[in-house]
Amino acid sequence: MQEWIQDTAGLGTFFWLIGYLASLVLFFTPFAGIMGWIMIAIFTPVTIGITWWWFRERDLHFPYYVGVGIAWTLIAVVLDFLFIVLLFQATYYEVDVYLYYALTFLIPVAVGVVLARAGRKKGATTGEIR
Repeated sequence: MQEWIQDTAGLGTFFWLIGYLASLVLFFTPFAGIMGWIMIAIFTPVTIGITWWWFRERDLHFPYYVGVGIAWTLIAVVLDFLFIVLLFQATYYEVDVYLYYALTFLIPVAVGVVLARAGRKKGATTGEIR
């Protein structure tokens, strides 16, 4: 159970907090109008790399990664609403935000698929996605 909490609440909140702090910095620059796109371009590969590194040595089933993706997305939606929409009374939901939510779900799922396929190539014979 502790592993599940670290994978979902721990890592999901970490990713959200890093993005939130970066957005606060970018807000006070000339790039404030496109900060969502800048952050997607920078943080998507970083998040993929950290997620792959975090899960690389573990033999987990595909539904676990789906659960992680759902948890990370829920964390992002709730914390964005509380700390951006309510706190700053921001009109926040544009295309880049919806793409960010989609990526937040898809990154752990895609990493899980890649890791499961790599595990099958190393000798798994069942053919199921773990």
